[in-house]
Amino acid sequence: MIKLVLVRHGESAWNRKNLFTGWTDVGLTKKGVAEARQAGRLLKKKGYAFDIAFTNLHKRTLRTLNIILKELGLTEIPVYKSWRLNERHYGALVGLNKAATARKFGERQVLLWRRSYSLRPPALKKTDRRYLSLIAAYKNLDKRDIPLTESLKDTVRRFLPYWKNTIAPKARKGDRALIVASHNSLRALVKYLDRIPDKDIPEFTIPTGVPLVYEFDRKLKPIRHYYLGNLKEIAKKIKSVAAQGKAKSSLNRKY
Repeated sequence: MIKLVLVRHGESAWNRKNLFTGWTDVGLTKKGVAEARQAGRLLKKKGYAFDIAFTNLHKRTLRTLNIILKELGLTEIPVYKSWRLNERHYGALVGLNKAATARKFGERQVLLWRRSYSLRPPALKKTDRRYLSLIAAYKNLDKRDIPLTESLKDTVRRFLPYWKNTIAPKARKGDRALIVASHNSLRALVKYLDRIPDKDIPEFTIPTGVPLVYEFDRKLKPIRHYYLGNLKEIAKKIKSVAAQGKAKSSLNRKY
């Protein structure tokens, strides 16, 4: 049996402020650091070890991975980094408060922008400073691969080649793999693995800093998956993430 562990990064500064983050490179909060540390300790307690790790290019994700590997005593294993595992790009919504956006456009519209499969949020213009900052940060990446906006479908499209050509072959040959990535890159993978229908994916949420274990047969067909940790606490975290797009979200603070 093949096992693969997925972890969404710990709480970021913009998660805490309830802002659309996308490719914006923000760090972890103290809570996010604690979540990453707890994930590493839990994996160690459960006897998990890894031969290889995969992550994206966001510092919130890289730090989460580094903390987990330190807790496991595995800081020397190979780590593969790819923009293909980056968070979904939220276009012109980047930097906006989710609850305030829900009050302006309606909760249903924000839910669709956040969670639907094929609907893209309004796109950035190429003259927008948010896009220009990405051009500077990703100067070695083909400009055609730097999005102005993305749907989850777009995220699946850019993630799958990396899954099929890099991650899956290593898992099949027996490498114990850990993927630490962002919410929508992991949702993209789970949708593909579990063949979740387009109409059902808006309700699917992955909480921050909680290990999600997948078990596969030798052909990498999923057998089952499960979270590690206190299931009641995990359910609360999932509910909290789902509420971020509510017009009266408790996460809507003034900064």
